Amino acid sequence: MTPHLTPRRERWLLFTLAGIQFTHILDFMIMMPLGPQFTALFGISNAQFGLLVSAYTLSAGFSGLMAATYIDRFSRKQLLLTMYTLFGLATLSCALAPDYVWLMVARVAAGLFGGVLSALSQTIVADVIPFERRGRAMSVVMTSFSVSTVAGVPLGLFLAAHFNWHAPFVGIALLVGVLALGAWQTLPRLDAHLHHPERVSVWRGIGLVLAEPNHLQAFAVSGLMMFASFTVIPYITIYLQSNAGMLPAEVPWIYLCGGLATLLSARYFGRLTDRVGKVRMFQCLALAVTVPLMATTLSQGLPVWGLLVISTLLFTVMSGRMIPGMAMISSAALPRLRGTFMTLNSAVQSASMGLAALVAGLIIGRDPQGQLTGYWMAGLLGVVASGLSAWQAGRLRLHGAPAASISP
Repeated sequence: MTPHLTPRRERWLLFTLAGIQFTHILDFMIMMPLGPQFTALFGISNAQFGLLVSAYTLSAGFSGLMAATYIDRFSRKQLLLTMYTLFGLATLSCALAPDYVWLMVARVAAGLFGGVLSALSQTIVADVIPFERRGRAMSVVMTSFSVSTVAGVPLGLFLAAHFNWHAPFVGIALLVGVLALGAWQTLPRLDAHLHHPERVSVWRGIGLVLAEPNHLQAFAVSGLMMFASFTVIPYITIYLQSNAGMLPAEVPWIYLCGGLATLLSARYFGRLTDRVGKVRMFQCLALAVTVPLMATTLSQGLPVWGLLVISTLLFTVMSGRMIPGMAMISSAALPRLRGTFMTLNSAVQSASMGLAALVAGLIIGRDPQGQLTGYWMAGLLGVVASGLSAWQAGRLRLHGAPAASISP
């Protein structure tokens, strides 16, 4: 049976999951604004920096794929705490890396352990929170993205500027230790799925997930949604400094303004998702995000305030799109296979992010003055992917929805 939590316990559960997601997302996001430092310090190309970003997501995708063979065989709490602790140690190893090669190895290790965290968090929300409140619950967990941008990334950049690039990773590792202790104290047992009368074997479960056409359509939406973002996001700081003339001291304002806007709008998007419908809300935001996504790649020559307006819109709509997107995707899974489904979905997302960063890195070049070239083509690729995700979402069936609301 699904555990019934009091409103207070439910809030603690969601805040704990949001904290875990915060460190996991920040560990990935802090790499992108540090791009100019890494390319200069290690003397690497855009493609090599893209590989450094992709190392985390591709290993996370592989880890998520492997986790599908065991995620439903352990208590959610036990598995979450184990993976989170190992993730913290891997992040600490990033801080201790002496050069590009060792940093690459450490990023792979962090991805291997961190790749399971998002799937576990989303699975727990889908396990515990009723369908009709799942959009709002997902918005609480997804505010971790907003908080990581509004507070985590600027603070990480401050530490990197006043100490060195190792400092942000030390800070994240310490925070992981604190949150792991908090999760151990606050999370319920979360093992109801172990007693499900229809439990199937691991490999049969994976086969059943992949045999369901609705699951494959959900994976397509998920992959396209993430691919659209990461053709542009990993290179935004490099572009703003090399092409748009933004000073390094001004870069934190991009994340501060964008993160604050998403933090304020997340709950609104969550309520609107439950009111309007998950599919329809996602389609609207997936189409809306194409405007700031493309504008970001063509913002050369704008004043700083113009750059802030575009980047803030990009972060707000991109983050807002994830709320109905993940609520919709988690609801597309058959309940008895949700753990395996969400783990495979996490692998799809991570692989899509890594592939997008790699492809964009191959498209984007540099001219003799050091400015990026072809960034707009990467943005156009993201626009196409986002449009396709909106179209594909209309083909999904959502479990737990009233019959009249299954289709948009």
